[in-house]
Amino acid sequence: MRTNHEIDYKIIGSEMQCVEIELDPQETVIAEPGAFMYMDDGIQMETIFGDGSAQQNSGFMSKLFSAGKRLLTGESMFMTAYTHTTSGKARIAFASPYPGKIVPIDLAQMGGKLICQKDAFLCAAKGVSIGIEFQKKLGTGLFGGEGFIMQKLEGDGMAFCHAGGHIIERTLNPGETLRVDTGCIVAYTQEIDYDIQFVGGIKNTFFGGEGIFFATLRGPGKVWLQTLPISRLASRVLSYGTTTRKDEGSILGGLGNIFDGDGV
Repeated sequence: MRTNHEIDYKIIGSEMQCVEIELDPQETVIAEPGAFMYMDDGIQMETIFGDGSAQQNSGFMSKLFSAGKRLLTGESMFMTAYTHTTSGKARIAFASPYPGKIVPIDLAQMGGKLICQKDAFLCAAKGVSIGIEFQKKLGTGLFGGEGFIMQKLEGDGMAFCHAGGHIIERTLNPGETLRVDTGCIVAYTQEIDYDIQFVGGIKNTFFGGEGIFFATLRGPGKVWLQTLPISRLASRVLSYGTTTRKDEGSILGGLGNIFDGDGV
């Protein structure tokens, strides 16, 4: 028996995806502020303190502590709950904030816990707890790309995360190690051992362009990786907008800029 609400869903789109969730009467889905796209009549929206999970029903101080922890991950202290209050079925949709994929994850099949990057959570069935996970290793917290704090999703319901670009799922066997760019990690199951590794070599360190550290993920467990971290995309856009464009061939590139209007 699940303790969280059971919801049906459908992923819509290819590159700019949204998830459409079908709610039965009195079923509820919770979402980050700003994720809402559309909903049928009969769904009631309510701003709640924290995530509305069972762990928060013990009193105001418990809710305050849980909501305060969310601030450490850069998220709002408040979330929005959408409840189907009439008969029949009703649908509601949530959209990813940037180009990429939405990842549906059944927490019941992941041992009841998932660790993900700080801005990965999109929405979930009511009862799923959204908390924080502290990195226990000093080096991982300092150089792992996500700092000492990541998001933690707990429960036995459906949760939805979003990521940039395409998603790659890898299941690691016991002792199997995967080295990853620190920004490409979306989520991993609780059995995964997450650490960092120095790239090594003077040329690799200073001229490799891949940073000084790799993230190392050691099995057993499952990991989700993204091909386009939002930090990488933002860095490229910022670089393109603030520097002179680099084209192939100095003469032809300069002519191209003139015809494009850049040289006027």
